[in-house]
Parts: sequence; structure tokens; C-alpha cells
Amino acid sequence: MRSESQRSDIQTFHVMDVWKAAAERERTHGDVLTLAAGQPSTPAPKPVLSATRQVLDGHLLGYTETFGILGLRDAIAEYHSTKSGIAVDAEDVVVTTGSSGAFTLLFLAAFDAGDTVVVARPGYPAYRNTLAALGCHVVELDCGADTRFQPTVAMLEALPEPPAGLIVASPANPTGTVIDPEELAGLARWCDDHGTLLISDEIYHGIGYGGQTMTSAWETSRESVVVGSVSKYFSMTGWRLGWMLVPAGLRGALQRLASNMTVCPPAISQYAAIAAFTPESRAELDSHVQRYAVNRELLLTGLPELGITELAPADGAFYVYADIGHLLGGAHGDTSTQWCSRLLQDTGLALAPGIDFDTVHGNRTIRLSFAGSTAEVREALIRLRRWL
Repeated sequence: MRSESQRSDIQTFHVMDVWKAAAERERTHGDVLTLAAGQPSTPAPKPVLSATRQVLDGHLLGYTETFGILGLRDAIAEYHSTKSGIAVDAEDVVVTTGSSGAFTLLFLAAFDAGDTVVVARPGYPAYRNTLAALGCHVVELDCGADTRFQPTVAMLEALPEPPAGLIVASPANPTGTVIDPEELAGLARWCDDHGTLLISDEIYHGIGYGGQTMTSAWETSRESVVVGSVSKYFSMTGWRLGWMLVPAGLRGALQRLASNMTVCPPAISQYAAIAAFTPESRAELDSHVQRYAVNRELLLTGLPELGITELAPADGAFYVYADIGHLLGGAHGDTSTQWCSRLLQDTGLALAPGIDFDTVHGNRTIRLSFAGSTAEVREALIRLRRWL
């Protein structure tokens, strides 16, 4: 029997284990309430669903251009131009099979095996795991509350040499923190000055609270890469559609790789997603953000009442990231993974342990998603209170 490849020897995405356990609990008890999923609980906007029906009746749905249909690239370019006040046109846009597909293509196009790429810890695990599978050397910057869980120019200056790449996320998963506009601009300038490719994950743009200013890396550097997606704000995770704003120097490599690896993104998703950028869709999507804001406030108020007081700021996205180290030990478990497992077994409430997001301190943290209904968040706090 053929053995596994060395490159496949990477960490699993542990939250998927939570989903599997939650499905089994639902099968046996029928009482699962999940705050573990990193996705909206709402369907695609109504104009998108309507457009999908029209597409099914009126389009062949064959292969498209590798970088996506022009109508969608125009809509994405206009979205960025309006949102950030910068000139973006369709030639700058590369449509991909989800933001996950964007990261894989970009890592292949920009980095060679052995290149050093810097990421923040805590952070989204697929960055480091995909890079590791491709043979890159991943350096994690320990980002704590003192820097709002985000990397800084000072951290980059402390590295022994400039890395090939730096990945930032704002708002970030799992912390929800937003990089200060001046700090993001500083990071972009440092990367330009040192030959480092800045990759700015902006898939949670549009989901913010308290007047936080979300700026784009392209407002400072057109040599950076901006990654977007219809998954989060646009409530279309299963449609598997993402995009990149890409400098001209990388487009040839991306074209060669994408045409061989994926041919094109899903055609039906491309045609339908044009409607996601209309005023009607945006109004519907903004109403979801209003609900997220209510749910966020419930958690930021309710968790401290339960003694869970060390919380990341949650400037954007739909997560609260909490330190539960003081609750560990005894009947509830010695790690956050055990703690979450026993919480699910005892109450049917599913939360995500922090080990996915922080390889050093994650055994004492949890992530709670508040993308569901307000009633679900209230019930989650009730179950958690009773259990504790």
C-alpha cells in the first residue's frame, strides 16, 4: 500500500471534529446548539437566489474564463472602488474557488519551498497548514492583547531577516480584531521596502461594530494582494467563490496555475454572485450585521457575568475569543479541547476550542460564533451558566 506523502503530515482542522461530534449528539439527543461554526446562519441574499433560478434556465453553465467572468470581476472592482475610495478595475481581479482556493494558488505563485512566511498567532489555521504542506517555513508572531492580537512593524523589525511573505487578517479569525489603519499602512510600506509580499485577508470586511475603520492594504500598496470572499458578509459560504486583487507581476503565474489546477471557479456561483453586490442585497446583508451586533453585545455582557472576563476586543467578524484557563481542571477538563467536548456531551452546546488558532496558548482558549439567531445566543448563555 502506498504511504501518505510527507506534505500531508499537517495539523487537522480540529473544529471539524467538533462538528462531527455535534452531529452525533444531534442524532442521539436532538438538542444541539452550535456556536462553533464560522459561517452565517442565513441563506444567500434574495436577489442572488432569484438570479440563480434565472441562470439555471438561461445559461449553459460550461467553463468560464480562468480568472472569472467579466461581469463579476467588474462588480468586485466596483465594490472595492466604492468601499475603499481607490481605483480598481476588472483586470486587477482574479476570481477563485473560495478564498481557500485563492490562498493555495497565491502561495504556489509567490513562494518556493523553503521560503519564510510570517503569520499571526492566534490566527486562521489554514494559512500555516497550507503553507507547511507546500514546503514553506512558517514563522508565527505571538500577538497578544498588548497589540490587539495583531502583528506590528516592530515585530517584523525584530526578525533575523525580511520574510518572503506576511499574512494579515482584519477583521481577524478568531479574535475579530481590526488592524488600526495607520498600522496596516505601516505594515504595507515595510513590506514594500523589504521585498516582502503582504497578503491582506479582508474576507470579513463589512462586518464591523462601534465605528471601527476598516481599510484595505491596496489603499497603501498596490504590490500587496487583497483576498476577498462571498462567504462571510455576503452569507454565501457553500457557493465557494472568492477573489484576489493582484499586482500585475503575479497574474501570469496565477493564470498558468489556475488554468491547470481548477480551469475556472464554479460557473453558477459566478453568474449568481453578481447580484450579491446590488443595493438590494447589501441592504439585506447589512440587516444581518445588525443582528450580529445584538448577539455580540449579549456575549460581551453575558460571559463576564459567568466569570469569563478575558475577551478579545471583537471589533468585527462574528466571533468572541475568550481565555478560560481559570476554569480548567477537575470535572470540566484540563484543556479547552476537553472542556468543549464535555460541554457538548453534557449540554448539547458546541463551541470551538482554541487549539486550531493558537498552537501555543490555544489549550486555554475558546471561540464562540455569534452568527446565529439572537435566541440561540441567549440559550447558549443559559446552558453555559447552568453547566458552570
